[in-house]
Amino acid sequence: MKENQGQMIITAGQIVWTHECEKALADADSARKNLKLLKKKWISYLNKLTAVTRSKLNKIERNKVVALITIEVHARDVIEKLGKSNCSSTNDFEWVSQLRFYWDREKNDCIVKQVLSVFYYGYEYQGNNGRLVITPLTDRCYMTLGAAMFTRRGGNPLGPAGTGKTETVKDFGKALARYVIVFNCSDGVDYKMTGKMFSGLAQTGAWACLDEFNRIEVEVLSVVATQIAAVMQVRLGLVAGAQFSYTLWLCSCEAVGPRQPFHFGPRSLPPPPHTHTHPHTHTALHSCVRPRLLNHNLILNLASTLA
Repeated sequence: MKENQGQMIITAGQIVWTHECEKALADADSARKNLKLLKKKWISYLNKLTAVTRSKLNKIERNKVVALITIEVHARDVIEKLGKSNCSSTNDFEWVSQLRFYWDREKNDCIVKQVLSVFYYGYEYQGNNGRLVITPLTDRCYMTLGAAMFTRRGGNPLGPAGTGKTETVKDFGKALARYVIVFNCSDGVDYKMTGKMFSGLAQTGAWACLDEFNRIEVEVLSVVATQIAAVMQVRLGLVAGAQFSYTLWLCSCEAVGPRQPFHFGPRSLPPPPHTHTHPHTHTALHSCVRPRLLNHNLILNLASTLA
């Protein structure tokens, strides 16, 4: 634990957890018994991690252990939930709806699956900045946002202030190792600011979390709707590139916009105005995706060691 980054330990642990759960569910007749044994194994593992927290640790090591315990507690809860719901197959919804981590030996890459959604691990180093406690509501948010991202759409978490909409989006990005840029919207935002932001996102391949999206003035929202529509068209493969402020980029970003339902501001996104684009502006450019900052071979070796 002291020799590896906390993010690598968590990811390797989730790969091992997915493998162990699917191994327990392989035989339908003994699935319930196997899940009980697996739960005892995970409780023993958590007790060992708890004992580590009582030892002498520096600040960085303690942050690693705390974040790891947060994820492993959720793993234990999922195993208990599978047992109570009499899950007996890897095709049951109770298991398929979980965020599952696999190591594809053919592609030599980490793949994350949830229901029908499939993602490649982003390898974006997030640092030891902690993880969000995962609740059943968080799982449903992950499932909804994951389905939106997989179908090249955006998400719009809606709820009262302080309920964790933005933090859920950020933690979902941490789970998939994606760079998440939180942009606090206000009535001072204009289309030039959003155009520059989308251009930057297209170059980095990052996720954008447009916090308090409904605070933007309705006149500006109309133009922003056109910009978002242009990004979505590129993501869906309908056009080759999108043009913002006379700069053309091949977009590889995602947009999520949390908002509060009781804020005095625009309630819905206005329809975009009709635009006429010259066909020669849709020129294909190379996507400048952020480089991998984590070594995927180290994650594989660490997962093998934990297994």
